[in-house]
This record gives sequence, structure tokens and C-alpha cells, in this order.
Amino acid sequence: MNAIDKAVSSDITLGQLLDGLAAVPEAPLVFVHDGHPVKTGYHVTEVKAGAFSALDCGASPEAWSEMFVQLWDVDEDGRSHMPAGKFSAIIRKVSDHVRLDPAAKLTFEVSDGSRPMGLYCASSPRLADGRFEVALAARPSSCKPRDRWLMEPATAASSCCAPATGSSKCCA
Repeated sequence: MNAIDKAVSSDITLGQLLDGLAAVPEAPLVFVHDGHPVKTGYHVTEVKAGAFSALDCGASPEAWSEMFVQLWDVDEDGRSHMPAGKFSAIIRKVSDHVRLDPAAKLTFEVSDGSRPMGLYCASSPRLADGRFEVALAARPSSCKPRDRWLMEPATAASSCCAPATGSSKCCA
């Protein structure tokens, strides 16, 4: 599995994350990045939403909405990991002031306040031992025309009876 496959397989939306957490709101929510769980005093320092327009390196226009959840990964005495319901309440509070698209691409920004922020995509929450774990995978850069080209054989094989011919997008 290459880097792009790994990113796509673990990339969920905010709506999917919140839906998963709703099952057990009192369960502690633990984000795991770089092989380590966030510290018990972590908190959400910022939630941003944006609409982006770009031109990729193949001169194809791109447009998407994305949400960024910034986590400050710090210890605080006497604190335990944030309950899933509190995380959801923070997002609801943000949605009172900022238009949040539940289907938007979701990116986590994580830093301990000393190291540079890392960008991560999230997997679906997994309830284990009474707590939710959300694995964060580093969000790699990619070449979108190359990614589309790599996806074409899989798309052609699944939607057509044979490889494309000439200018046709499907079998002849």
C-alpha cells in the first residue's frame, strides 16, 4: 500500500467522527499520533473551516472544503483525557459561530507548543477498553494528476469490460 492509499483509507470527515463518538459520549477520547497517545491535558485550541480553490501541477482546477482541528498536546495536573461528549460540545459551540460542513475534509493540526505543528488525517474512532481511540496518520503531500492516473486502472476495471481505447473513457 502506497502513501496515498494509506491516507485515503484513514481519511474521515468531521460528521463521521462525531457520529462515531455519539455512541458513548462519556468515554475518554484519545488521539494517537506518531505512535503515541495525546497527553491527558490536551485541548482543542482552534477549529477552522475553509473553502479552497487551486490549480494542481497538471493544470486541473481543484476545489474542496476542509476543516482543521488544532490540538495542543500538553499535560495538565489532575486532568484525564477529554470525554467524547465534551469534544462534540466544543464542535457544536464552534458551529454556532462558524459554518461547518460535516462532509468537509478533516485535518488535525497537532503540536506540543514547542515542536512545529504536524498535519494529520483521522481514522474512524475505535472504542477499546472503555475509551475512544482515533488514530492520526501524517497527511502526506501528493501529486493529484499522478494519483488520478494511478486510480484509472482500478476505475476502468471496475466500471468497464476492458481498458479504455483512444479518447474513450470506457470500453469500446
